[in-house]
Amino acid sequence: MFAQWRVSFWGITLLFEALSGRLSGVFDGLAKRGALSEADVMEAMREVRLAMLDADVALPVVKDFVNKVKERAVGAEVLESISPGQAVAKIVNDALIDALGGAGAVPLNLNATPPVLVLMVGLQGSGKTTTSGKIALRLSTRERKKVLLASLDTQRPAAQLQLAQLAEQAHVASLPIVAGQTPVEIAQRAMDVGRREGYDVVILDTAGRLSIDEALMEEVRQVRAVTQPAETLLVVDAMTGQDAVNTAKAFNDAVGVTGVVMTRMDGDARGGAALSMKAITGAPIKLTGSGEKLDALEEFHPERVAGRILGLGDIAGLVEKAADTLDHEEGERLAKKMMAGKFDLDDYASQIKQISKLGSISGIVGMLPGMGKIKEAIGDKDLDTSILKTHLAIISSMTKGERKAPAVIKASRKKRIAAGSGTSVQEVNKLLKQFDMMSSMMKRFNKLGVKGLMRQGMSALMPKGMGGGPPGGGSPFR
Repeated sequence: MFAQWRVSFWGITLLFEALSGRLSGVFDGLAKRGALSEADVMEAMREVRLAMLDADVALPVVKDFVNKVKERAVGAEVLESISPGQAVAKIVNDALIDALGGAGAVPLNLNATPPVLVLMVGLQGSGKTTTSGKIALRLSTRERKKVLLASLDTQRPAAQLQLAQLAEQAHVASLPIVAGQTPVEIAQRAMDVGRREGYDVVILDTAGRLSIDEALMEEVRQVRAVTQPAETLLVVDAMTGQDAVNTAKAFNDAVGVTGVVMTRMDGDARGGAALSMKAITGAPIKLTGSGEKLDALEEFHPERVAGRILGLGDIAGLVEKAADTLDHEEGERLAKKMMAGKFDLDDYASQIKQISKLGSISGIVGMLPGMGKIKEAIGDKDLDTSILKTHLAIISSMTKGERKAPAVIKASRKKRIAAGSGTSVQEVNKLLKQFDMMSSMMKRFNKLGVKGLMRQGMSALMPKGMGGGPPGGGSPFR
């Protein structure tokens, strides 16, 4: 089931994994109690508070968040609800969306007379230069904009050359390097070239420092004064936790920022910086990045992130990414077979080939509602493409009949397949078990239909004994 989508970015799932696990435990406890008292809600909020603090969320943000949830959660609407655990989950979901910046992604502001200026600021090592290249690629391919990149970094000898190389990779123009010019002079020249040669967007990559200092801020202020940018984007490293929030506050206070880009969202940070950013700085997170590849840049959707934190999934994000990358004809053919319960190991191998470039398969599971426990059941929380390569090797060692009807694969066949694929019988067993689980889920889906699935939630697809789904079962938004 999971392999029919080919997706390139799952960093947010990793970023909030620990917080998600803690909050899921809180709501599981509420669901089991049935009717709730005010004391139950207060105890749950204490757990939420500890979970957020442990995730490195700023204390003022935690206090405001918990107070908002308490005000609504102790009312009659929840305490007298038929499904109070679900009602509290809904309230927390709404509060998370507010903390992350409100519903809907905040797009880059390109509503200005061309060339629209985008000023990139941040500390050295935050990924600012790479992010400049990523934004240039995104605007040129998705928005069909003519983009000019210009480096104002005269501090690092190779900085301007690095940006020129990124521009070449993104197939956009870069401002020719003129030795001896100051950052302000480079910015003025970039704007002149932009106007004269009909560019839609000019992206200025400013110099960074290892730490915030007045010289850096003054340089940015001077560039802003002469260019009047439509966007001043602060690039921060999600891995630095509260240091990222402190950096954002300092830049916003000193020069003003209109948006934040969070990089390294595929790391093992605890997520607190993202939850704190909007409240501390007033600037929305507009984009997120993971990895060095130029296409690894995404819009930030607070409601989708909140859904992943609470285990409600991100179907919208999954469909969006699938639309960009899926082999649609092959996908439709396999979807029909899967819905008819005729999905075999040849089909599974076909899907493995489609997703061979994935960095992490576990992210797909995180995008599906209530699938946290399936991740645990599969037993590979850090499942990556090496597993898929092993599966492909095992399937390639099977006969055509075995791939069509895996049930015929018994002990002697397993030994032969393991020897032929350079794997173990245990690995062959694991593949067959996972494939059987996927097939069972597809048969249940076919039996339930979409309406039945919406009534019962994703837990209805899981094999007996594997709980799942949002607290209390089904959707908390009914």
